[in-house]
Amino acid sequence: MNSDFYENLGHRVRELRIAKGLTQEEVARELHVTPGYISNVENNRTAMTLRMLVFYAKLAGVSLDALIGSIDSSYKETALDNELTDLIRLLTPEEKEKLVKTLKIWKCGS
Repeated sequence: MNSDFYENLGHRVRELRIAKGLTQEEVARELHVTPGYISNVENNRTAMTLRMLVFYAKLAGVSLDALIGSIDSSYKETALDNELTDLIRLLTPEEKEKLVKTLKIWKCGS
């Protein structure tokens, strides 16, 4: 991962927490850590373990791929592909047919 990964991680963790309307205390309680740990992560004084990243992504309502992809630009394309695949799996067969038709029109113009 690039050298800016951990700096961007703290910023992204803070953004997601605020977007969810959560306090550091609430996040800490859900993740079974201290509010100081969350503060340290958000201020780039400590890094989250993979286990904490997984739990945090779930709490924030995003996939781990989406969380990492929003932090590490070299992983962004893979994260987008995985997110699309996950969303497509949720579609009914009829919705998938509509999606294919729409994509063909949009991408191919036919």
